[in-house]
Amino acid sequence: MDNQQNMIEKKCFLLLETAIGQDVTDIHLVPHDDEYEVAFKLGVKLKRTGTIPLQLAARMISFYKYLSSLDISNRRKPQSGSFHKQFNNENFSFRISTIPSIHFKESVVIRLQKHDRIVPIDSLCIERKWADQLRNAVSNEQGLVMVTGPTGSGKTTTIYSLLAHCVNVLHRHVITLEDPVENNHSHLLQIQVNEQAGMTYAAGLRAILRHSPDVIMIGEIRDAETAKTAVQAALTGHLVVTSVHAKDAVGCFYRMLDFGVSLEELRQTVVCISSQRLIETTEHSLSARFDIMDAEQLERIKEYVAKGGGMVRPAESDNVFLNYEPGKPFVKRS
Repeated sequence: MDNQQNMIEKKCFLLLETAIGQDVTDIHLVPHDDEYEVAFKLGVKLKRTGTIPLQLAARMISFYKYLSSLDISNRRKPQSGSFHKQFNNENFSFRISTIPSIHFKESVVIRLQKHDRIVPIDSLCIERKWADQLRNAVSNEQGLVMVTGPTGSGKTTTIYSLLAHCVNVLHRHVITLEDPVENNHSHLLQIQVNEQAGMTYAAGLRAILRHSPDVIMIGEIRDAETAKTAVQAALTGHLVVTSVHAKDAVGCFYRMLDFGVSLEELRQTVVCISSQRLIETTEHSLSARFDIMDAEQLERIKEYVAKGGGMVRPAESDNVFLNYEPGKPFVKRS
């Protein structure tokens, strides 16, 4: 039994080591009728690399769940967690997400991240002006900076880059609140959400406010309570950097309204909304394209909403807000 368990452990770590050697960002274990398919995500492409027998895959998944402190016996509900491991004298974080499929087979995605890995914001942005806009946004001593975009678009990478700028260049005290902590950074004070223990985003934020931070990073605003607490933190003299799930920058603004944040609170707090998409520039090399609303554009959308403007279709958003002038009647371009 010990030999079999040792074999499972070796196969699990070998899979991780192989993925690290190929600079993979995600490992996918996808169940089929009689086997599991293994796929590596490199850049924006998913490369199928082989298969694993069902019984072996099930034991490997259980081992990954054990490392991530997940419930091994429960295969009926989605679970997420993380663990850390050293390979070749380098520390890595592995975030695991499981979701049930038919016949109690679990589909698994493992995200790989190297500790203290920071992508310079200039390297991430295709155009220099976007990097300057983002750096200018986090130079504010207080306010709300929101990053949005689809899953896997690099939001967390962008936020970590901006936080590194806050610590190393602006010399500020940064505290993060994440679910889970995706990547360990020695220059940050990182707090992990634990809802079972009562450490929700909202409860964690209230505790952080008593810990004298200059900058607070919230992994994601996902409910009204967190949204209102984040706005309150920004109103009381902190810079809050966070992500919000929305299609674009305009949708992010309306998402906050949906959470019950008032227009006046948004007027006083929002200093930048950034929407991003990853673009593969060379083989396996990624950069991001940004749509950033700050200063003048934010004033336009705030004025438009204050005058009773309703939600616009995303395809219309650029024409609506780039051509709207505060203080004048709103006329939509035909």
